[in-house]
Amino acid sequence: MQHLASSVAPLPLAAVPRLLVRWLGLTVLALGTVGCSSSITTLTVPVSRWPGFEFFPLAQELGLDRRHGLSLNLKVYANPQDIVHAYLRGDLHLAQLTTVEAVDLCNRVPKRCPVVVLVLDESRGGDQLVVERSLDSITQLRGRTVAITPSTLGPFVLSRALARHGLKLDDVELSPMPPEAMTEALARGDVAAAALFPPFLEKAIATGKVRPLFTSREIPGEIFDILVVDPDFLASNRQAMARLVRVWQDAHDEADERPQPAIAIMARHEGVTEQAFRNSLEGLVFLSLYQQERLFAPNGVLERNLITLREVQAYLDLLPADAPLPPVDSSVIRAALQR
Repeated sequence: MQHLASSVAPLPLAAVPRLLVRWLGLTVLALGTVGCSSSITTLTVPVSRWPGFEFFPLAQELGLDRRHGLSLNLKVYANPQDIVHAYLRGDLHLAQLTTVEAVDLCNRVPKRCPVVVLVLDESRGGDQLVVERSLDSITQLRGRTVAITPSTLGPFVLSRALARHGLKLDDVELSPMPPEAMTEALARGDVAAAALFPPFLEKAIATGKVRPLFTSREIPGEIFDILVVDPDFLASNRQAMARLVRVWQDAHDEADERPQPAIAIMARHEGVTEQAFRNSLEGLVFLSLYQQERLFAPNGVLERNLITLREVQAYLDLLPADAPLPPVDSSVIRAALQR
């Protein structure tokens, strides 16, 4: 697994004058049904398309879940926003999302403020702003239409790209649409740019009509995907959570030791070629369980990131300055490492 740099820093407020933080989520993982049969605990895991979230499907296909007394029942969602809505309704107990959504969810459902138990990945190039080839600079987007998906990190990535060139979201026209519609919208000229992520990113670039002008590699330490848990569920299911986290680590170990078959499985699940999937993983950084405790330390990377994101959202009048923050809890990782 790649290592996150020890100098990873939270998002600086001053660098994002008019940051629009997305209110609904990137791909979400939730635990729907828990049951026991012959000492096997069945977890229903909703998934959607993002390369960093393919390790639970990999574990399920290879039977790694059974090693730890689990049976992962995968439920695929076409739209990540539906999974976030399910968490808000109380239908789901777990979620794969970013620290951005975690802060927002904590404010929206404070009694179910999600607890951060695992860092799934950091985007270091995985999220990109692509523009039509006639454009040479992001400043040329002023007054143009940009495709974004409110249920992804698109608005966040776009705002960061614009801010680095003296622009803000008010300087462009936003066109919300699902990511699968963006390639055709770009090809028709309906939009001049789009904030995209794999596997939709590769499909847009493959048309030859667009190219990236900004990637999350330029903002290290700002985009984290995390595994969060409903606090009541965590309190009564710590061992199941520890086993799930251990399964995640086993899937990464399998991908490291036998990359070819693992890549083939995950690429098939994403609906892309194996080479395209390899390329998408190059934009992500993964940190093993053995290396994550420092991220969960008091005043560590995660806590600082969450605090700064709350400041950004309060600056935009999206939530109160004293809104509750998701707690970070390393006990699940510690329990997983003891298995």
